[in-house]
Amino acid sequence: MPANTTAPSGSSDAKKPGRKKGRRARLFVIVLVLALVAGVGYGAFWSVSTVRASYPQTTGSIELKGLTGNVDVKRDSYGIPQIYADSDSDLFRAQGFVQAQDRFWEMDVRRHMTSGRLSEMFGSGQVDTDAFLRTLGWRKVAQEEYDTKLDEDTKKNLQSYAEGVNAYLEGKDGKDISVEYAALGLTNDYKPTEWTPVDSVAWLKAMAWDLRGNMQDEIDRSLMTSRLSTKQIKSLYPDYPFDKNKPIVEQGGVSPVTGTFDPDAEPSDGIGEGTVEGATEGLNTQLSALSDTLDEIPALLGPNGNGIGSNSWVVSGTHTTTDKPLLANDPHLAPMLPSLWYQMGLHCREVSETCRYDTAGYTFSGMPGVIIGHNQDIAWGFTNLGADVTDLFLEKVSADGYQYDGKTEPFVSREETIKVAGGRSRKITVRETNNGPLVSDRSSEMAKVGKKAPVTNSAPDRGDGYAVALKWTALDPGKSMDAVFELNRAKDFKTFQAAAEHFEVPSQNLIYADTEGNIGYQAPGKIPVRVKGDGTMPSPGWTSDYGWEKEPVPFDELPFEYNPERGYIVTANQAVIDDSYDHMLTKDWGYGARSQRINDLIGEKIKRGEKISTDDMQTMQMDNQSAIAAELVPTLLKIGISDESVREAQKLLEGWDYTQEPDSAAAAYFNGVWRNILKLAFGNKLPKELRAKGDCLSVLPATSTGPVDEQTKRVRECGQRDPATAQPDGGDRWYEVVNSILDDTDNEWWKVPAQGRDEAIENRDQLFARAMKDARWELTAELGKDISTWSWGRLHQLTLRNQTLGKEGPDLLQRALNRGPWHLGGGEAAVNATGWNAAGGYDVIWVPSMRMVVNVGEWDKSRWINLTGASGHAFSAHYTDQTDKWVDGDLLDWSFGPDAVGESTVDTLTLTKP
Repeated sequence: MPANTTAPSGSSDAKKPGRKKGRRARLFVIVLVLALVAGVGYGAFWSVSTVRASYPQTTGSIELKGLTGNVDVKRDSYGIPQIYADSDSDLFRAQGFVQAQDRFWEMDVRRHMTSGRLSEMFGSGQVDTDAFLRTLGWRKVAQEEYDTKLDEDTKKNLQSYAEGVNAYLEGKDGKDISVEYAALGLTNDYKPTEWTPVDSVAWLKAMAWDLRGNMQDEIDRSLMTSRLSTKQIKSLYPDYPFDKNKPIVEQGGVSPVTGTFDPDAEPSDGIGEGTVEGATEGLNTQLSALSDTLDEIPALLGPNGNGIGSNSWVVSGTHTTTDKPLLANDPHLAPMLPSLWYQMGLHCREVSETCRYDTAGYTFSGMPGVIIGHNQDIAWGFTNLGADVTDLFLEKVSADGYQYDGKTEPFVSREETIKVAGGRSRKITVRETNNGPLVSDRSSEMAKVGKKAPVTNSAPDRGDGYAVALKWTALDPGKSMDAVFELNRAKDFKTFQAAAEHFEVPSQNLIYADTEGNIGYQAPGKIPVRVKGDGTMPSPGWTSDYGWEKEPVPFDELPFEYNPERGYIVTANQAVIDDSYDHMLTKDWGYGARSQRINDLIGEKIKRGEKISTDDMQTMQMDNQSAIAAELVPTLLKIGISDESVREAQKLLEGWDYTQEPDSAAAAYFNGVWRNILKLAFGNKLPKELRAKGDCLSVLPATSTGPVDEQTKRVRECGQRDPATAQPDGGDRWYEVVNSILDDTDNEWWKVPAQGRDEAIENRDQLFARAMKDARWELTAELGKDISTWSWGRLHQLTLRNQTLGKEGPDLLQRALNRGPWHLGGGEAAVNATGWNAAGGYDVIWVPSMRMVVNVGEWDKSRWINLTGASGHAFSAHYTDQTDKWVDGDLLDWSFGPDAVGESTVDTLTLTKP
């Protein structure tokens, strides 16, 4: 699949669903102006020039305070900048300036989020969110990192970056920075303040929060105790299927001789099982309130759960057409506008002691350096390791403090003032125990945590209830910011591992390739060692029998691989290593559907003696195969269907190859059936706290409260969870749940009591028949009665939304700032992971947020794409100019060397020394 350039205006691309072309963009400018005029109400006037006032200067020259020499900023036809400088300080000062040119609104909102100051921009509606984030203390920890942990060179780079941002801001009004400030000014006198180095460091806390591991699973398992037995809950969290889905590292363990991880060592007998008894069950209403609070926290990376993750894999030159490694990466994160990623090159004209960087890749606006990409010598990629780095602790508290080993310990308390735009300030008190901040203080419901929780004789008297504390590795200062710069400078696997050691949070799978032909993998991260228990349920906080050891898992005992014999490494959120490994990383891995599909695609080509090309890597990224369809369709086709309309839909599955192309009617129908199988077998049996809002059903009064229908003796009960995080979400954990009982046709999960006009279901085949019927009528309502017009893409749509005013602003403003919809293929747990939540609907809620294929050693033959574009300015030509290509699976040529960059350059801006 070759990389493409922009389609000509007369091409067929211009006619595809969801395409937004230049003419429509111009209309949106007019719409925005009208929206602004209509919203003013005070006689002010906005013009198109207001909208365009914040567009960056990309040619000519600009004086930039603090530079020691001239810096060139070369942009290609997509607005992607490559920066050339002669010192580290000039390089990062220019990076700050250029990112602020394109993305300052995004940067400003992000720093207000990480510091719990959104109310200063958006008013009282953000107070609860700010209060929770202040309780976690992201900004406070970031300040401690900057003051006490980070290397002096890192601090200098952060300071240079901040000075570059501030040089851009100097003398500008909000409307000169971004049109969103002009809109915000209608109701708010907010003005941007100077950028600081700690603003950059704090972003790593947001990244760590969204990639924090199994906290939601911990809550969900606890909530399930109100309606399900321990055996039932366990069946919904099956063991990882090591027999069919390979872990990342297929052998090795901690050597009893050296005490370090050895890929060739014999594994031990494993760490055994840990359980938590007594006071850790039954936290129903209280944990539900915590879950509701978590839903309100801005998920900058995506809905935390089964879908968030990534694909990455690297193939040795032994198996490639280039004779050098090929490395692919596509992180699966929330769709947003602008994209989370910002493509950029950072080049020292001559690498030396005073100018040490020649790197390119994907950056975060608001943070210096490159996060994912390559330099002259190595390439690297990330996927979420999913380590369990959070635990909830049940705390016995009083006015004087919290109970611990029979004594009352005083809280560590602080008062926080939340400033509110257009309103009075609010004050909150944050209380912390030795297990972390009391998150239950942020909700009147959570203040009652543990009130009804069953406790053992060894637990303290519940009194008015227990509080809930959050223990999380990211709440301790660390050196992850150092790791970013160390990765950018790494030259070989040894220096790569040294950088990985400092990448403490979030814990990521790091893959590697170098120009010498080596490939590798390293599991980094600050991963706790638990005194007792396995982190799957909340733990008692009042005793030292639980909690964490003082030191985390030693870095040199974490798994790694270097040039494995098979010649390739795949990481896609599956288990890192099997249960024989000496340390517990988590009990809640992704279940390996995506990773095994990638393993199979690579392995099959190698078995056939075929070499893997850059095109092959790109094609694999767009693989739409549904693993659960391959398991279920043969059974679905055996079900006898008498209803002609349902039988017509069932025939769509005959001969289907299980690929989920956007124009596939079979994919649309199967995913509808899958959604209804999950709802009937599991979803309707879960407590309301896990089901999606608006999902209502009648239940026996023993399981709920409310007025009883005298005829049915049942209570109407509606779900409470945000649709993006409700259960059953349909991810590959549910693949394993269903597969484990597929042959047990009379399993209890298949049985459904009669409800309304629906008769009772007694076995699997009856449930499958009902699901096919329900899917037929659901899709008829969504797509029409004529199944020849059905397509998966019409159900499975992506809309890109501006993450602030595009979600909460006036309707006209939302329409002006947002883009879409696009009709997508792929799906949940496919390699082309366009995720959707089966409990919430078919809309796309996470995506491959970028895609890259790195041609190691021949860097200019590498390819990349972003979800949206380089610009955060809503009507810039580069706002969504990569999206159509992203939808089609196309990649852009990725220039790196000076000659290739020169050939692709269309605009050059010179930043000059004053």
